[in-house]
Amino acid sequence: MRLVAEFEIYCNALPLVEVAAAVPEATLILKLQFNHGERPLFLVTVTGGSDKAVSNALSDAYDVGEWTFVGEAGDTRRYQVMPALSFEEQLGGHINDLAGLEALATADAIIERIEVLPDGWRQTGWFATRDAFNEFSTFWQQNADFQLSRLTRDGESEPPGDGLTDQQHEALRTAYELGYFDIPRRASLQEVAAELDISASSVSERLRRAQTRLIEETVATTWPPLPD
Repeated sequence: MRLVAEFEIYCNALPLVEVAAAVPEATLILKLQFNHGERPLFLVTVTGGSDKAVSNALSDAYDVGEWTFVGEAGDTRRYQVMPALSFEEQLGGHINDLAGLEALATADAIIERIEVLPDGWRQTGWFATRDAFNEFSTFWQQNADFQLSRLTRDGESEPPGDGLTDQQHEALRTAYELGYFDIPRRASLQEVAAELDISASSVSERLRRAQTRLIEETVATTWPPLPD
């Protein structure tokens, strides 16, 4: 039985977490480019946040070596990042079973999306069997804080938006009902925040992440891939 899972791994030692923490208003999507020495290159897609803030965060991060700005399209920018640390230097002080982590690379699974959070990673993965998923989840439960958000069987239909959190659903619904998305707008971000009883920055982050998720589910899958 093939499974699709969405989950969070909370571990401050994971790559680029320091960058995400320094620019919390930005969304960082990480892809690993293998065949580049002992550590894969990081290909980072950033949506939101200022150019300067992201550049400063990359330059200041302890686990980032050289980095290159590759290009941009609207509010989305792409970077190529060389890790500054070895695998053991990056995670050895935080994860006891490094051999077990390396073994996960050969598991019957594909991690198709990694979102870097200020305190860990949010991942979406495909697992060939329940045993493969259990091996993955058990490792992270023993070595970090693992939280499962969604687990479905391959082939089960899901309407767009099922990948949103309850907080993101609430923020979108409230903003819509107050007229935040109307043209012209009938409500400000501060008014939406007051209705939800949270800060304007928190509302902005929830709306941005929800919109990014909806785009990925309904539009991004139809985009042609970027050339190598």
